[in-house]
Amino acid sequence: MENNKLTSRCLRACLFICAITCSIVALAQENKSLPDKVHHAEPLYNDLVRDLGARKGEKEFNVGADIKRTHSADEFGYLMEYEFAPIDRLGLEAETDFAYSKSRIANESSSNQLERLRLSSQYSFYVSKKHATTLAVGYTQIFNFVDGGTAFNPFFIAAKNWNSNWHALVYTGPELAYHYASSRMDMMWQVNTSFHYTIPQTDHFIGIEVNQEISSEGIETVLHPQVKLGLSNRLAIGMAVGLPISGHEKALSSFWRLIYQL
Repeated sequence: MENNKLTSRCLRACLFICAITCSIVALAQENKSLPDKVHHAEPLYNDLVRDLGARKGEKEFNVGADIKRTHSADEFGYLMEYEFAPIDRLGLEAETDFAYSKSRIANESSSNQLERLRLSSQYSFYVSKKHATTLAVGYTQIFNFVDGGTAFNPFFIAAKNWNSNWHALVYTGPELAYHYASSRMDMMWQVNTSFHYTIPQTDHFIGIEVNQEISSEGIETVLHPQVKLGLSNRLAIGMAVGLPISGHEKALSSFWRLIYQL
């Protein structure tokens, strides 16, 4: 009888200790500090896979359009992308690019086609609030449906803030394009730099993005002055103008992006 009472008391004590322990663990998990993350103003035209220093569970959906008018056609490029962070500091993205060309020449038909599928990953391996700096590496696999090929694009990102409102970012890496029909491999190097000023106490920014492609044919450079307006905690819109300053590209273009945090 005494043994049964002792066993019952021990069992109740164990259950009580387990309940207290579970409560403490649950509370600790709820109060667990989030990993460091530095807010960087990120470029609109050549945007990143996910926020630098992304936190688990973050998700975003983007749609955008690039409009260019040449002497022979009005060219429209559309994109849709979904990006998310399955774990802290890792971002994944799927993007589809569509192209529509409206001919301005008589008897020439217009075209509408799915151009590319991009699958990307990006990992922020260094995040320092003290130095307001984030470093990341990533990779994009590009499937070109129009040209009949695929491209491999590893990249490196460095971002730095000054006085909370001034932001600089560099995105660079090679892109190796393989063409199925000719079995030829071409390489060009991307160097994209951006400088932004964020308006205090808002999600708005103004800035400029410099997009460069370096290949055996020379250097293509396009400036993208841009502005981003935060419409709410979840919704923002960005607009940019493309100004070619070197290379074969001569036509001006405009670009907009709608950003929705899920």
